[in-house]
Amino acid sequence: DRAIPSSNIDLHFVHCYRNLEKCKVCGDMVPKQFVEEHFLSTHAPVSCSLCSETMDREILDVHKGENCPQRIVTCEYCEFPLPAVDLLEHQEVCGNRTELCHACNKYIRLRESYGHESRCTASSVNNIAESSRNARAPPERAAAAGGGGGGRRRRDVSQRRLLFTIAITGIAVLLGSLFFQRKPEPTQPN
Repeated sequence: DRAIPSSNIDLHFVHCYRNLEKCKVCGDMVPKQFVEEHFLSTHAPVSCSLCSETMDREILDVHKGENCPQRIVTCEYCEFPLPAVDLLEHQEVCGNRTELCHACNKYIRLRESYGHESRCTASSVNNIAESSRNARAPPERAAAAGGGGGGRRRRDVSQRRLLFTIAITGIAVLLGSLFFQRKPEPTQPN
């Protein structure tokens, strides 16, 4: 399908017929000895190395980057890398974890933290003003306003309990690792 000088057309036609073959997929002229190799390297379906799905070679890169269920993605809450097929289940659990908001001293779910930050900054200004009023109030008024100041004692007690639990767990892990250490068996001569 190229322009050939009319004086060479017969010779060119014989050469093409004998040595070249038109690819049935892309229409390129390929040397007859390389037709099968051309098809395998250019047009043959390939399987994804991650999920083993078979597809055309042209869409393999897009599949691996965007569509493959086994491609590695990261959790938006903890940045842990995992297969895309497991991401929703992981984020359902991971997003329910809580962290302490230092502005309002409340535990907030990770999935709600983005919205909380904007609401918390507006309400934290009000909380700071109210807490400074309570700090200046006489003791009987502060007790009435703050519910007797028991919230701080409860928080101190819960922090002590948490530290105690962490300490006991650490000791248990240490003792477990000491008791369950494998000692190498002595080898006996044959």
